[in-house]
Amino acid sequence: MHDACYRPILCDDPARPEGALRLAGGPLWFTHVARLTRGQAPERLPAEALPETCRAALTRPRAPIAGVTLERPRIMGILNATPDSFSDGGAFDRIDAARAHAAAMTDAGADFIDIGGESTRPGAQEIAPETEAARVLPLIRELSATGRPVVSVDTRKAGVARAALEAGARLLNDVSGLDFDAGMAPLAAERGAPICVMHSQGRPETMQDAPRYDDVTLDVYDHLAARIDRLTALGLPRDRIVIDPGIGFGKTVGHNLELLRNLAVFHGLGCPVLLGVSRKGFIGAISGETEARRRAPGSIAAALAGISQGAQILRVHDVAETAQALALWEAIRGQRA
Repeated sequence: MHDACYRPILCDDPARPEGALRLAGGPLWFTHVARLTRGQAPERLPAEALPETCRAALTRPRAPIAGVTLERPRIMGILNATPDSFSDGGAFDRIDAARAHAAAMTDAGADFIDIGGESTRPGAQEIAPETEAARVLPLIRELSATGRPVVSVDTRKAGVARAALEAGARLLNDVSGLDFDAGMAPLAAERGAPICVMHSQGRPETMQDAPRYDDVTLDVYDHLAARIDRLTALGLPRDRIVIDPGIGFGKTVGHNLELLRNLAVFHGLGCPVLLGVSRKGFIGAISGETEARRRAPGSIAAALAGISQGAQILRVHDVAETAQALALWEAIRGQRA
């Protein structure tokens, strides 16, 4: 268990002072950090006070994931081939509709398309692996044949993941953080497959019943650190692991906001950070918007807040709108030609 970890206090001003440290080789930099300790208020320290291992983890440039470089933020488009996902269930469970939506997201600037065949919304029930595979494999075969964008498979099940890799998927996305199926970590290591591990407290059926943490930031940090250790012990290189703090998965609105405020701390794990906030319930709780499809403005606001904390991948429903916002964000800050 980590009693403390370090959140870089990030800046993107072009007047970067001499000696400032770059976050993960990207455009953001820092001269100070906040030391987060259980049971204590954050303590501001100069970056020189960082332990060397943490300094190296925070500053080391991130390797490409499935060939996609991470020197600037990337967009992962969500493609739910399900009848019951919380926002777009039933919209893309026919292959012709899914194909058209994938093409639209690609044209709009998606670097990844994440294809899922099982809803993991709060209250969702588990489905059979055969049903899940039948929903996603035809799409994966078709989309991966084009070579662009990178196809990711959103699954908790090692059997579905193996079949997806054989069909052409190049990234695994396990929202259970390796906890649902004991075969997922060995599969990723065996195949050398990049994998995103997400934090979730409990399973979809019950995860929102009464989520509790001693310290949500440090608890999630420890959880993800343990999953990284599990994968690297099996032989998967750290530079093929992506981490996701799991906004909305076993968290209250307060937990989600605290994780977003402290998002930069997770760079201390030395892996790219994926942020999935798109259309989620906390946005509705804060904004008053009850219809998930109408939460694009709040989703984009939360995504840009994540970018300011160094998130490398944004997982979104509204690709065109997010890409437009990101282009303006980068241009204003001089990060885009």
